[in-house]
Amino acid sequence: TDENLEDLGTDAVRKALEMSRLKVEDIDLFIVSNVVSEYITPGMSCIIGEKLGLKCPMFDINCACPGFVYALDMAETYYKAGKIKNAIVACVEEPTRMASWKDRGTCVLFGDGAGAVVLTEGDNIKGTKLHAEPSKEEIWQTRTLVDTPYITKKEESVPMQMKGREVFKFAVKACTEGVQSLLDEVGIDKSDVAYFMIHQANQRIIDSIISFMGQPAVKFPVNITDHGNSSSASCPILLDECNRKGMFKKGDILVFSAFGAGLLSGAAVVEW
Repeated sequence: TDENLEDLGTDAVRKALEMSRLKVEDIDLFIVSNVVSEYITPGMSCIIGEKLGLKCPMFDINCACPGFVYALDMAETYYKAGKIKNAIVACVEEPTRMASWKDRGTCVLFGDGAGAVVLTEGDNIKGTKLHAEPSKEEIWQTRTLVDTPYITKKEESVPMQMKGREVFKFAVKACTEGVQSLLDEVGIDKSDVAYFMIHQANQRIIDSIISFMGQPAVKFPVNITDHGNSSSASCPILLDECNRKGMFKKGDILVFSAFGAGLLSGAAVVEW
């Protein structure tokens, strides 16, 4: 394909705006979750913002797979502080450009994609919870920068490296404990949750989370067989697909949970 990553992001944001019935001039804040793109600068938010004609403050975050939840938390914080009324959160990712296609144990897990949501007055985010266990050894990638005669250290471009077993353990523990802790904080029993919108990392992780949560598998929508792991874009893509299928009704409690490089994780409880 000759499609650019920013084209995916622009399309996702445009569709979200159309569904919200807001115009670009109504948006007060634009946050983009993005790990890697062809541009080191400007940020993906500015590239997409130009295409859409957005004039509000905007910035990127790099929180890897839980970027959607981190961006939700930031947007909600701005809203509660009275600084904004309407915000767009977009997750725009191409992890297939990070993995080596010779590493068949890693590259086959990923897919590229973008998803976006519009946050406005009346949206009921019950709570968010962020968590970090800083360690770069489990998932990492490096790339060389422009040469300079004043930098003498060795640099090399290394495709994504991942310790699968350690990531698996972190993901399951961070998700199950983080979700339960947040539900306790907001006073909601997990049996009252309509759907658990889990980051689509891989099927084994999702199956293990379902087992530990002790809730019916039907509460855990899955689309990984169609899209692969699209990093932070997986949660908003899953949300959009479920919504288009008519799965949600007013008042439904949705729980988002994501985990990834950093090591970072996060959860959010939303009333539909």
